[in-house]
Amino acid sequence: YQRSGEMDVDAWAGFGKACAETFVTAYIPIVQKRKNTPFTQENKKWQEIRRGRYVEFNLVHDRGTLFGLKTNGRIESILMSLPPTVRFEYNYHPQPGSKEDKLVQVCLKPRDWI
Repeated sequence: YQRSGEMDVDAWAGFGKACAETFVTAYIPIVQKRKNTPFTQENKKWQEIRRGRYVEFNLVHDRGTLFGLKTNGRIESILMSLPPTVRFEYNYHPQPGSKEDKLVQVCLKPRDWI
């Protein structure tokens, strides 16, 4: 929101509320459909590796986190947004052709939908 001056505060508040309401409506059916999907230890490992990359981004690049760290913010409050379990593996690459590899390839070469 902070980078656009095209809408007033009330319009942005309405936009935020509409997004939140739409998110819940869209997300609940996905959770209902997927909540009992089985997973393997390899799936869990992949999840933790991806979470590790999120932590890397959060601690190295995220402006809000960096601001909190540089201004002596409460470390506990800053770190509360981090996932409970993560994994860091140096220079990790998923097995070529695996679902995980396909995801990485899509992320590295995003499709231009417009």
